[in-house]
Amino acid sequence: MAENTNDSAVQATEEELTSYTTETNAGAGTGTSAIAPGYGTGRRKEAVARVRLVPGTGKWTINGRTLEEYFPSKLQQREVNSPIVLLKLEGKFDVIVLVDGGGTTGQAGAIRLGVSRALNAIDREANRATLKKAGFLTRDARVVERKKAGLHKARRAPQFSKR
Repeated sequence: MAENTNDSAVQATEEELTSYTTETNAGAGTGTSAIAPGYGTGRRKEAVARVRLVPGTGKWTINGRTLEEYFPSKLQQREVNSPIVLLKLEGKFDVIVLVDGGGTTGQAGAIRLGVSRALNAIDREANRATLKKAGFLTRDARVVERKKAGLHKARRAPQFSKR
């Protein structure tokens, strides 16, 4: 086997590799989004949330109550606030939410989707790639399976008795 002594070709390819850039939007997630009003609707399980984003100081109002009053759980507070934190827009929008139906987890998921859609509507070029990559613009389609006839629940069959 002959050895390759051509080092110039190797150096040329190394120089070319350093000029590559990432495929994602480099400006996304730096808090440079437009500050304008926006609206979004989110759904999760049986919950429906109507979200308005207004330029402001970062105040949350959910059904006339504050975020801490409505969601005492820190996990759910973090979930609904995650799109704003991801885009580094804390303290730039007041969030007004009307939510009904479902339980606390479904409502938190619905609010997160609504906030994400509102941020996407405000500045699509700056926000969409980051929100899409994080999975915040995808509606979670999982719902409770219906009960079937002859079964106790959706899949729970009556107890089998051999005799």
